[in-house]
Amino acid sequence: MRVKVSVKLKPGVLDAEGRAIQKTVRDLGYDQVAEIRTGKLIELDVDSATPEKARALATELCDKILANPVIEQYEIEVD
Repeated sequence: MRVKVSVKLKPGVLDAEGRAIQKTVRDLGYDQVAEIRTGKLIELDVDSATPEKARALATELCDKILANPVIEQYEIEVD
């Protein structure tokens, strides 16, 4: 089963990488881009009997290693 985990910084957390990209985008003349925030997409191939069990495993992995719950939030999508 394919599980996709999207990890993003929580609102209000400084995104230095996003700011650097935004500056470059503006320097290239794309002034219409108001804000850029970065994140990461993690894809897992999970051997699971049900989507619920795959989601539970992904949630456990996010809480333990894939995301920093202090500054990041995540969304899980099971295909």
